[in-house]
Amino acid sequence: MIGNTISIVAQETGTWLSSAQTGAVITSATPSFMVIFAWLIFKEKITRVKIISLVMATIGVVMIVGIHLEGNNILLGVLSLIIAALTWALMSVLIQKVNHYSSLQITIMSTIVAVISLTPVVFMNTASLVNIDFLEPKIILSLLYLGVISTALAFVMWNRGLTLVNSSSSGLFFLLQPIVGTLLGWLFLKESVSLGFFLGTILIVGSVWISVKFESN
Repeated sequence: MIGNTISIVAQETGTWLSSAQTGAVITSATPSFMVIFAWLIFKEKITRVKIISLVMATIGVVMIVGIHLEGNNILLGVLSLIIAALTWALMSVLIQKVNHYSSLQITIMSTIVAVISLTPVVFMNTASLVNIDFLEPKIILSLLYLGVISTALAFVMWNRGLTLVNSSSSGLFFLLQPIVGTLLGWLFLKESVSLGFFLGTILIVGSVWISVKFESN
């Protein structure tokens, strides 16, 4: 309910009300919230290494996507995105309480709850589905990709990682998304790549390495 429903709906709503760049910057606070929740729930220490890694990674995200606070209703959008970051962070930390289940079991259970929770919302807005041709090959392939790869497989791997790595380190991997997104945009959409992307990538990858290297020791 917290991660697969509230967080995703809040992120989609916040991005719609603001912009994709605003969403990327604000949700980059997720690892910081994970560290705080891990401290509150599991009493994990907030070390100097964690702080340095989080600062490096956050600066890296900003260098990649920039800061452009714009949109139709920016204040409501920012609030929704903050809720998305908080709830996703809380979900990611709470998963460690059920690490006796496999990542597949966790994903299946959370997906069932999400389907039950979101189905009424879909039926409340059926007009948005009328103009979609679900038999078109492009639509079918897109839905298969979204459902199988970017949702099912990604959630199983994410949930598995959360049971193997502590909250602070696992949260930093969340910030690799802007790197992958930019590379895919360059590869498939011919989008330009700036110097900020390379500098930001170095900071993010460096923060992950520092956290994994020194926290594990």
